[in-house]
Amino acid sequence: MNRIGFIGMGNMGSAMLKGALKNFSPADITFYDPDVERRNAISSETHVIACDTAEDCVKDVKYLVLAIKPQVYDAVAKDIWNAVTEEHVLISLAPTVSIAQLEELYGLKTRVIRAMPNTPALIGEGMTGLAAKDDTFTQEELGTVVSFFESFGKCKFVPESLMSSIVCASGSSPAYVYMFIEALADSCVKYGLPRQDAYEFAAQSVLGSAKMVLETGELPAKLKDNVCSPGGTTIRAVEALEENGFRNAIFKATKACYEKCEGIE
Repeated sequence: MNRIGFIGMGNMGSAMLKGALKNFSPADITFYDPDVERRNAISSETHVIACDTAEDCVKDVKYLVLAIKPQVYDAVAKDIWNAVTEEHVLISLAPTVSIAQLEELYGLKTRVIRAMPNTPALIGEGMTGLAAKDDTFTQEELGTVVSFFESFGKCKFVPESLMSSIVCASGSSPAYVYMFIEALADSCVKYGLPRQDAYEFAAQSVLGSAKMVLETGELPAKLKDNVCSPGGTTIRAVEALEENGFRNAIFKATKACYEKCEGIE
């Protein structure tokens, strides 16, 4: 029994399921969502058979992805508690729920992996941070988990103490990037560039710049300096960004995100 199951088919759960189909067949996957219409729609689109109850989903799989909001974890735990065994691998996507809390919720013998994916998983470009107790899983099990997450992007294991930082770095940050693309496009529309062209130029520049960081191995500061000719247009724009708090705004956003993850109000 190596099937992968999902409880919850929100934006993240459905993105992961659709991405996973690149490496796994529909027969390897099942899911449950309380919304019957949503279950039927996703089954129709993906050819993945849905379960009628959360408990049925647990009984049918070994790897169970809890793609649900933290506030419903208690309710879901009550629904599936009797079905979860020591053989299951629970994969939690909740940014604020620790492994210890999940063990207490589902039983101390429960084996848990915390994961923080992001929505670019939908197009195979996700980035997922993973955390687990080193002595809890076999290499085969960890290999299956990595294969699952690599089916829709990249993944990396980190100490659990860093998971809130992962939320800041990749879990929440796509929203900031979309805001940047939107703002850049709007500012160029002001000077006559057609809106659709503005989106394309801005988005492709973000994509290309990100690949430069990943593929060249150069520090972002060095790559930025390479664009800034002495006395040129780019350094003038960088100066304006600094004067208007661009870098500080990112620090403030990360601080707010981190404190929410850590329960600091």
